[in-house]
Amino acid sequence: MRQNGLKALLALLSAWFSSGAQASERAELAWQMVNEGALLIDVRTVEEYAQGHLDTALNWPLSEVETAFNAIEKERPIVLYCRSGNRSGIAQKYLIEQGYTRVHNGGGYAEMRQAANK
Repeated sequence: MRQNGLKALLALLSAWFSSGAQASERAELAWQMVNEGALLIDVRTVEEYAQGHLDTALNWPLSEVETAFNAIEKERPIVLYCRSGNRSGIAQKYLIEQGYTRVHNGGGYAEMRQAANK
């Protein structure tokens, strides 16, 4: 019984460390896209944005995604981020469904800040 618990713990730790590596890679790719001219969009609330945001980011809360992106060309590279990557993932899915072809989920704010300092 004890061995099964240890195996489960090791599997859980392995998955946790693996997800961190993937998250870092998505943030690094996001910065590469931003450095090449992608639009950087923070989809957190106005209040969250006011507490701190990435330097060149525009604030278009998730609740406004349907209308905010109407003026953006569908081929324009866009990087989205939020607090954890969940809301930016929702926004990414919506934009792709609307025909946007170059949308990337950069993940969470802290993740993006950490990747910016590399």
